[in-house]
Amino acid sequence: MRIAFHRGLLAAALALPLTLGLHPAARADQSGADVLAIGGSVTEIVVALGQQHRLKARDTTSTYPPDVTGLPDVGYMRALSPEGVLSVGPALILSEEGAGPPEALEVIRAADVDFVEVPDALTAEGILNKIRVIGDALEVPDRAADLSAQVEAALAVALADAARPQGDKKRVLFVLSTQGGKINASGTGTEADALIRMAGGVNAVSDYAGYKQITDEAVGLAAPDVILMMDRGGDHGAADDELFALPAISLTPAAQTRSVVRMDGLLMLGFGPRTASAIRGLNAALYGQES
Repeated sequence: MRIAFHRGLLAAALALPLTLGLHPAARADQSGADVLAIGGSVTEIVVALGQQHRLKARDTTSTYPPDVTGLPDVGYMRALSPEGVLSVGPALILSEEGAGPPEALEVIRAADVDFVEVPDALTAEGILNKIRVIGDALEVPDRAADLSAQVEAALAVALADAARPQGDKKRVLFVLSTQGGKINASGTGTEADALIRMAGGVNAVSDYAGYKQITDEAVGLAAPDVILMMDRGGDHGAADDELFALPAISLTPAAQTRSVVRMDGLLMLGFGPRTASAIRGLNAALYGQES
């Protein structure tokens, strides 16, 4: 059985009954643009707070909502250059924790620009804290409180729906890449690990933290029921054939049932306003429910 993010199967699961502050009318007015958003979830939260008109530029990971991709792009958040960042003339930089490199951030922080670092999040509480920090920085705390209430309620429902007995949980291996036939997989302490657990699964790898290239033997011992990957577009049928032909994957339970789930990377790993949708979508893909 092949498990994937088919449009029809998961449309309901991914439909989040929130407006999240999206204001189309604000997109036309860029006169007040003064903010550079670095990090996909930061940009999403700015928009969800109704402050899209404040956005002057963004980084490469900021791809949602789609119309933000029309903004100037200062590059990948972990490979920033001070010249590129400062050239867009922001008055305020909102940056996800982990942007870099450190020497570039030192130069940027020393410039005459307000710089606010937004803490990473791996929990519902962490997402709400992101919203609060960004709302305070944009001086819209009331909107942040409203958005937090919506997101908190959606997360509570999604987490409750995804809960299941430990013995019924599927083992999920998040594969970051298969370059050169080598499996780079998530251990503990990552966004992928957190989402798998929130969606009612078990991370098949728990003996190291972060991402790591693992041996074929380690993949076999992990014995995943399902492979989880980022959806990078293209022909999924051919991509699945290549995935399950890899020696490391070919003998796993996931390969026997051809069980692979592909999700949009920002939706899955962003831990922003849409995380409830990610939980519901992954849970539906793992267990065949439209909860």
